[in-house]
Amino acid sequence: MKNFLFAFVLISLQSAAQINPANITIARDSFGVPHIFAPTDPEVAYGIAWAHAEDDFETLQLVVLSGKAKLGTGLGKKGAEGDYVIKLLRIRQTVEEQWNTLSPDFIALIRGYVAGLNAYAKAYPKEVKYKQAFPFDEKDYLTAVVFSISLFCGVDNALPQILGEKVATIPGFNPQGSNAFAMNSVKTTTGESFLAINAHQPNEGPVAFYEAHLQSEQGWNMLGGLFPGGCLIFHGTNENIGWAHTVNYQDKIDIYQLEMNPANKNQYRFDGQWVNLEVNKAKLKVKGIPITIGKKIYWSKYGATVKTKKGVFSLRVPATMDIKALEQWYRMNKAQNFTAFYKALSMTSLPMFNILYADRYDTIFYISNGKMPRRNPDTTYKWKSTIPGNTSATLWTEFKTIEELPQYINPQSGYLFNTNHSPFLATDVKYNLDMRKFDRTDGYETYHNNRSQRVTELINGDKVDYPTFKRIKFDQQLPKELKYIYGIDSMLNLNANEYPAIQEMVTIFQAWDRKSTVTSKGAAIFLLTYYYLADRLKGSTCQADH
Repeated sequence: MKNFLFAFVLISLQSAAQINPANITIARDSFGVPHIFAPTDPEVAYGIAWAHAEDDFETLQLVVLSGKAKLGTGLGKKGAEGDYVIKLLRIRQTVEEQWNTLSPDFIALIRGYVAGLNAYAKAYPKEVKYKQAFPFDEKDYLTAVVFSISLFCGVDNALPQILGEKVATIPGFNPQGSNAFAMNSVKTTTGESFLAINAHQPNEGPVAFYEAHLQSEQGWNMLGGLFPGGCLIFHGTNENIGWAHTVNYQDKIDIYQLEMNPANKNQYRFDGQWVNLEVNKAKLKVKGIPITIGKKIYWSKYGATVKTKKGVFSLRVPATMDIKALEQWYRMNKAQNFTAFYKALSMTSLPMFNILYADRYDTIFYISNGKMPRRNPDTTYKWKSTIPGNTSATLWTEFKTIEELPQYINPQSGYLFNTNHSPFLATDVKYNLDMRKFDRTDGYETYHNNRSQRVTELINGDKVDYPTFKRIKFDQQLPKELKYIYGIDSMLNLNANEYPAIQEMVTIFQAWDRKSTVTSKGAAIFLLTYYYLADRLKGSTCQADH
């Protein structure tokens, strides 16, 4: 019913954004996936906003609230914490400062998306749960995007770590992960390129992928996944190319401890001089509290700054220093060959994600992507720990070019893969990159995890047909050599007779075939033990994997 009404909700958008909803078709397939067709890219963006709102309007409203720094009005205290972070990191200020660097066609695209979501809210006011959300504008929208990307890059872990509320999440104990495989004619029996896009995200919520197909008459024809609030495909395929993302764990954030002036709590030492902290006040509105709450926020030469009982710390976050990540994804969407795709990557505005690429022209490619700072190579600085915040020697101001990042194109092995493990273990051992040739300050992963170890067992020297490719993708077997830094597989060597209270459980576990099927009692016992250890080992430097 809403699809029919949608075509008639013209509002007053035609003159404001050259959007005519009557030109837009939303066709859903048997799975409910929306296929959006329209003459122009902005109209397609309008259509995906409308379709996504039909399916999950509440989550989209939270995205909008974050862009307006009004999460507190909808979610109370927890939401206000997010508003505080947005203001602390000066995300809206950066959007304002860099707005004119965006390309006109990209601005038109996000204008179409914003118009679509505003139109849906106006057409269905009873579905608006958070009244502060609408209307919103393009700068609100981009603020929400930059905030979301900064969370993906680790801000949600770094700030609580500084404030002492919790330690940063251990990558290996993250229950989420993703797999991606690319093969070309060297490896496939059919002579075609194969690409597996296997993101491990939750089924719902703010980081759940939403599948869609977007097609305009301006050369945009992408099928794939986007996160709530996305106006384009984040990873997927068009008729010529495709790519997959997996999360990578290079060093994306730097934490500095400032040397404060004993005589002035708002001054810090920098190159031998006392420098004033910039002091402002974040005005926060919290649901259920009738007054606006004021909270001081600080800024140093290094960036956002917080005061704690342990000291004063600054965060320097590349993800919040460039607002063009979404525009780069747009260029990737519109690319029709590897040359255009690599040109899009050369923007270096997307601050994270491994990228596995394949195309119909037999090209495969992998890059451990990121917006990587050009850091001081002095080995006295431990960049993955806390850095001295009293010298320009630790204040980086430049970023590396795309050519300086670990990457492969058409290795002789004919295949590339990543399962959230090291970029230096991406193909046959004979063709892997030498990690010694890359900047150690980037903090790239150097280890195998269980999934990558299993892939190395499955991909041998033989060529792969499509059924075999699918079996590799859906494989549920742990590797022969488990990749747990604390030797968790030693449980397999227990003498069950010595533990009569749990003898049956130990026996079942030792008979486990190491397959993660839903009916496996051995897998259930393993997981219970695993998560118990994960909780007990918080704060360790473990690089394990599920």
